[in-house]
Amino acid sequence: MKSSIKLTFLGTGTSQGIPVIGSNHPVCQSKDDKDKRLRSSVLIRTADTNTIIDCGPDFRQQLLRNPVDRLDAILITHEHADHTMGLDEIRPFFFRQGDMQFYATAKVFKALSQRFDYIFDKDYHYPGVPEITKNFIDKNVSFKVNELSFLPIEVDHAGMQVLGFKVDRLAYITDIKHIEEDQIDLLNNLEVLVINALRNEPHHSHLSLNEAIELGKRIGAKKTYFTHISHTMGFHKEVSKNLPSGFFLAYDNLTIDI
Repeated sequence: MKSSIKLTFLGTGTSQGIPVIGSNHPVCQSKDDKDKRLRSSVLIRTADTNTIIDCGPDFRQQLLRNPVDRLDAILITHEHADHTMGLDEIRPFFFRQGDMQFYATAKVFKALSQRFDYIFDKDYHYPGVPEITKNFIDKNVSFKVNELSFLPIEVDHAGMQVLGFKVDRLAYITDIKHIEEDQIDLLNNLEVLVINALRNEPHHSHLSLNEAIELGKRIGAKKTYFTHISHTMGFHKEVSKNLPSGFFLAYDNLTIDI
């Protein structure tokens, strides 16, 4: 019998998070917990496997409020800071279970080895530094984490390659501005699609809300959730009321079953 998959949104905010430091924008002043967004990341769980996509600067806080005692893999969509700067926070998992399994493109690992040279430097290993096993991945080539099979989906982020991931009938795609038709064709028969929607106004490297709705309708998942949301999108409660049927604004700590 196939295990059910649980998806938890560890963070649903854009690169600055919400509230933005020092901002007096009304959304940043909101008392509604659904308007408070850490940097985008998700936890994908089955009965036997815990996998995280992206480990940004809020990684520690996210795992304290959504605790797991073991991580089987961390998948990285791309090298930007809001998706990678929590890498050092994997140490408690490393101390308990040994080498951490990371999955990313060669380009991402090159960037991480420069940013976290003390982790990746093979000539000198400081005691207590986590050890990482590099698993190189590329678009359209499936890989397995225990019983879960992940298919990397390539999207464009203002000229940068970003990988989304399809697992079973779930697809998680963030930091997208454009996707080729052959990649859309891989996203058929989805129960849940997660995709970024930055704000209402057009943006050079992210989908706007209307663009994300249009793409979501083309893909045709039963339910589409938006993430990587800016404070300029507006209040969660107000935006949610105007979304088409089957479309939802995700929020931090939301868990859904697939």
